Amino acid sequence: MFIAFEGLDGAGTTTHSKHLAERLEAEGHSVLLTNEPTGSEPIGTLIRDVLQHKYEISAESLQLLFSADRADHLKNKILPALAEDKIVITDRYFFSTLAYGGLSVDVDWLKEVSKNFPIPDLTILCECDTDTCLNRIGGRGETPELFEKREKLIKIGKNYHELSEEYPNFYLLDSSRSIPVCDEEIWGVVSGKI
Repeated sequence: MFIAFEGLDGAGTTTHSKHLAERLEAEGHSVLLTNEPTGSEPIGTLIRDVLQHKYEISAESLQLLFSADRADHLKNKILPALAEDKIVITDRYFFSTLAYGGLSVDVDWLKEVSKNFPIPDLTILCECDTDTCLNRIGGRGETPELFEKREKLIKIGKNYHELSEEYPNFYLLDSSRSIPVCDEEIWGVVSGKI
C-alpha cells in the first residue's frame, strides 16, 4: 500500500505520517517512512538549499528538480519497498509539485511532467487554516522558507482542494484539531484499507 500525506507547511504532514508509521509498525506491518524532497540524495539537498534561500533558480528549474528527485526516490526507495510488500508512507509527493509549483508554473505542464508517477492508494490531505499553519511554522524558530508566506499558502490551499476533486483516493483531514484526534481518524481510514 502506498500512502501520501499532503498539505500546507505547518498542516501536520510530518507529524501524522510519522505517527501512522509508528502505529503500523507496532501492529506488525513492515513500513517505509520517507519524504520529499529527499534529504539524503544530491537533488533533494539542492532543493532544500533553494527553499532555504541559499540559491536562486527559476521556478521551472525548481519544479524540474522536484520531479527529478521524485523519479530517483521512486526508483531507489518507494518501488523496491512496495515490491517487498511494505507499506510506504511519504510525507509529500507529486501533488505538492502541482499545488506549490502551480503558483508560478503552468499546471498543465506540471501534470505532463508528473504523468508517469504512480498515484498513491491513499492520499491524506491535511487541511488546516493558513493562520494556524503560520503559527505552527513560527513556533519552529526557523527562517520561513520560500513558500511559507500567507498569500502563497492561501493559494496553495485552494490548489490542493482542486486536486482532491480531480484525482482519486484523496481523504480530507481537518488537521487543525489536536494531534491525537487526527491520528485516530487517520488510523480508522488506513486500518480499514489494509
